[in-house]
Amino acid sequence: MKIVVVNGPNLNRLGKRQPEIYGTTTLADIEKLVRSHADAAGIELDFVQSNHEGVLLDTVHAAADEGVAVIINPGAFTHTSVALRDALAEIADGKGFVEVHISNVHAREEFRQHSFLSDKAIGVVAGLGVYGYIAALGYFTQDLAPKNA
Repeated sequence: MKIVVVNGPNLNRLGKRQPEIYGTTTLADIEKLVRSHADAAGIELDFVQSNHEGVLLDTVHAAADEGVAVIINPGAFTHTSVALRDALAEIADGKGFVEVHISNVHAREEFRQHSFLSDKAIGVVAGLGVYGYIAALGYFTQDLAPKNA
């Protein structure tokens, strides 16, 4: 099984940006943590982070073409990107995707409480910190995951 882990804008700043909300764990730390869990489960991972919407769209399109699942922390694009929603809809028709947020977006500003993506996702993990990535990965390793994932 292969999964693509996609991280959107500003997530390259984890560990520096608003540590009171996002903690001090860096994106490199998250990648190392998730990769260790994936290796133990025999899952191949690709990681992509970009502050540019087009790069994320290209990554999701490639995942759809390869028929692989996606774990995505779309950052601010959660609340703004219809284009990303449309790209992820193709993943939803195949292996599926899980939306991850480090903070509890539902307990934050009103504009952060709406996602253009959530209704297309298999599930959403929010507010569990970096464990959200592990929870999403765990979903795909359980019997609950789609049989073709």
